[in-house]
Amino acid sequence: MLEIITSDALGPVKHGFFTRRGGASSGIFSGLNCGTGSSDLAEVVEINRARVADAMGAGIAQLVTVHQVHSPDVVAVSAPHSGPLPKADGMVTATPGLVLGVLTADCQPVLFADPAAGVIGAAHAGWRGSKEGVLESVLDAMETLGARRENTTAVIGPTISQTAYEVGPEFLYEFLDDDAESARFFAQGEGDRALFDLPGYALWRLRRAGIGHAEWTRHCTYRDPDRFYSFRRTTHQREADYGRLISCIRL
Repeated sequence: MLEIITSDALGPVKHGFFTRRGGASSGIFSGLNCGTGSSDLAEVVEINRARVADAMGAGIAQLVTVHQVHSPDVVAVSAPHSGPLPKADGMVTATPGLVLGVLTADCQPVLFADPAAGVIGAAHAGWRGSKEGVLESVLDAMETLGARRENTTAVIGPTISQTAYEVGPEFLYEFLDDDAESARFFAQGEGDRALFDLPGYALWRLRRAGIGHAEWTRHCTYRDPDRFYSFRRTTHQREADYGRLISCIRL
């Protein structure tokens, strides 16, 4: 059985933040690994992605992803990709039946919807993409398709929480140099280390951009290994690789 986290805030729009439960992968990838960039067996990843597409009421050809590169870049999608995947970290569409999917393993999956306008979006938002404006870029791209940001909802799915996100001083200074107000999203860690509130920072960026409503599901990927993959947990445990969670939305 697949486990799918949803949010009432996205209303009638079909969506889901999929956990790792219910997949065909085994070993360190055990569960629903949907990352084609992992060293998992390609045919098993394809089985997992087909299960996700089916749960979203679509065929696997309608499940659209991008080559994620931690950028602020967003693509508008009106049909399944042919050829190499575009390099981007956000997608928007007004085409019914297409499933937008983003892959994460600590970074934020963010799903967007303006149901009245019939426009949706999805973003892979790690610290770099969030700081460089991928969330605002999704809102801008949705508006070009007819959405209104004051009518748009964004929900952040499972991501790393502040208590698990220790960073060095150079990380903190990079944010402070960009915007001194971002200091509020750092707490004191041990020694010269700090703890970064990634979802809090993203919610601040979204609300400052004029979005109608934004929230976080409050699931931490690092703290719950039975449900979520985590790049940082894998690194700490010195495992060879890690799975990728998928989060999807469709009209």
